[in-house]
Amino acid sequence: MAFPHLIFFLFFTSSIPFSISQPTDQAPPPAAASCNHIFLSYSFDQGTKLPPNSTDLARQPYRFESTLTVLNNGLTELKSWKVFVGFQHDEFLVSASGAVLADGNSFPGNVGNGTVFAGFPMTDLKTAIQTAGDITQMQVQVKLLGTQFGVAPPSSPMPSNISLANDGYLCPKPTLQGKSEMHVCCIPDKRVKTNITTQEFLPRQKGDLTIMYDVTRTYDSSYWAQVTISNHNPLGRLDYWKLNWDWMRDEFIFSMKGAYPSVVDSTDCIFGRQGTYYRDLDFSNVLSCERRPTIVDLPPTKANDTTLGLIPFCCRNGTILPSHMDASKSISAFQMQVFKMPPDLNRSQITPPQNWQISGILNPTYKCGQPVRVSPSEFPDSSGLPLNSTAVASWQVVCNITHAKDDTPKCCVSFSSYYNDSVIPCRTCACGCSQNSARTCNATSPAMLLPPEALLVPFENRTAMAVAWAGLKHYPSPNPMPCADNCGVSINWHLYTDYRDGWSARITLFNWGEVNFADWFAAVQMNKAAPGFQAMYSFNATTLELDGLNNTIFMQGHPGLNYLVGETDGPNPVKDPRVPGKQQSVISFTKKNIQGLNMAAGDGFPTKVFFNGEECLVPKMFPANNSRKNLASFIPSILMLVLVFMFIQQ
Repeated sequence: MAFPHLIFFLFFTSSIPFSISQPTDQAPPPAAASCNHIFLSYSFDQGTKLPPNSTDLARQPYRFESTLTVLNNGLTELKSWKVFVGFQHDEFLVSASGAVLADGNSFPGNVGNGTVFAGFPMTDLKTAIQTAGDITQMQVQVKLLGTQFGVAPPSSPMPSNISLANDGYLCPKPTLQGKSEMHVCCIPDKRVKTNITTQEFLPRQKGDLTIMYDVTRTYDSSYWAQVTISNHNPLGRLDYWKLNWDWMRDEFIFSMKGAYPSVVDSTDCIFGRQGTYYRDLDFSNVLSCERRPTIVDLPPTKANDTTLGLIPFCCRNGTILPSHMDASKSISAFQMQVFKMPPDLNRSQITPPQNWQISGILNPTYKCGQPVRVSPSEFPDSSGLPLNSTAVASWQVVCNITHAKDDTPKCCVSFSSYYNDSVIPCRTCACGCSQNSARTCNATSPAMLLPPEALLVPFENRTAMAVAWAGLKHYPSPNPMPCADNCGVSINWHLYTDYRDGWSARITLFNWGEVNFADWFAAVQMNKAAPGFQAMYSFNATTLELDGLNNTIFMQGHPGLNYLVGETDGPNPVKDPRVPGKQQSVISFTKKNIQGLNMAAGDGFPTKVFFNGEECLVPKMFPANNSRKNLASFIPSILMLVLVFMFIQQ
């Protein structure tokens, strides 16, 4: 009979598993049924010992496989979900299916201090009401694979905590289920005004730097995107910026306007999937097939180039200034044509790149989040009519300035004063020292006090002057000598005068590198004396309010004097030391309405100094007040110093 065979056929086909392209989410844990909001769970699945074998059990590596589950059981769609996992066993994460690292870093990477995951490609979790209980749209399960240290089977390397990182949610302490699973139910925080929204797009966020990824034209196999970088921090800045991201779907860059890859190379396409699919495409015209390209700005000479330029806000050698310096130079933009790969060959299938990073030369360190879908951007219509045209789709990347403990400064500060003839130089290894420096110098010894003239020559030419000065002043001379500060830019703050109603200082900027800085700026923070700022004579200067405090003085060069050149050869390169680029100005202050100022005790010196947005390392002490010494006591020292200096020049 045909009927039994039909029943067998139906039973057999119903037991065939779904294909790879279909969702394979498992059912949520039983504890999820009691959660009416956002349910999170973390389960350790399995682990094995890895080589090498270590006698230190705390450093023995083990493979771990875990599952992070995020389920929306609430009434509101969870957009751009983010979850913090408090890893605590020096974990090294190799991969995470269904998620990326929210800080913009790529896999593999260290996450031992905990990390935040962001959803990708499934960024939003719908509700059961919206989907009639479709678990594949309500839930995401992230499969984690990595290495942890010190937790041997059968113990489970569990995190210290899991919590929802989206704004406006409260997560209690997770509940342990046995030894290998924890879960928590996160609820909306009614006390906080949040960005939780029922609109189609999340509102745009604020940050020190924002990057817009706007798709302006789209076709079945390619699209055009405009990338716009905007600076919003009054002390933020980028010089010669470099922009990186990860393509997630084998995309490649065919052409660009307003910027260019640092390396033009189509090799990965020719020998990859792209070359197989696009057989008739001339890959000699393709700009970049790297999965993680590096994009750089074009020089100003290309701004009006019909092929590479003619993009508003492009072509400035990668310089982005604070808006209060020049609003037109606080933005940088470029356009690119991106080719896609199967199965994404339709106009609406657009995947923005992930894991964005941006950096500059002697600039702050930025950490960027993952792109978030926002309302389409609007642009002035190309027809010239008084109307705007909208992007097909828009994503926003928010970047903020970070100060990690292990970050090495890129500039340093020295202090000097009218009442002490010794300069407190930049700290030893202020901007880092190489591992081999211990063979030739002492990386931990305090920097030696210097005569003022020593600030004008490179560190390698200061040794004889420092030793002679120490002998004259009866200062100790360490052996080996302290290492250099190794900073490309140094700034000297000299307390110039101090009288009853006011005081003045002189600031000098030195550029010891080969890179020239156009449109440079500096800023100093002074806890007590800043309100008395009066004038700066060779620079433009103004007070700047930061974080509600009006204690910052912002300065830049006058037109024509806003270029800090790099180090150059001396008049006679054979015997003369190299000469740094230098800019200098006097700054004056009043003491009126400011009580209790003590210049020598520190009120006459800045607590923080910035150059082009980078915070410089300041000395730990101030010049000692030796005002009781009379001038006659200095004459022998000065004569001896002059003789030493003349000897060095010969």
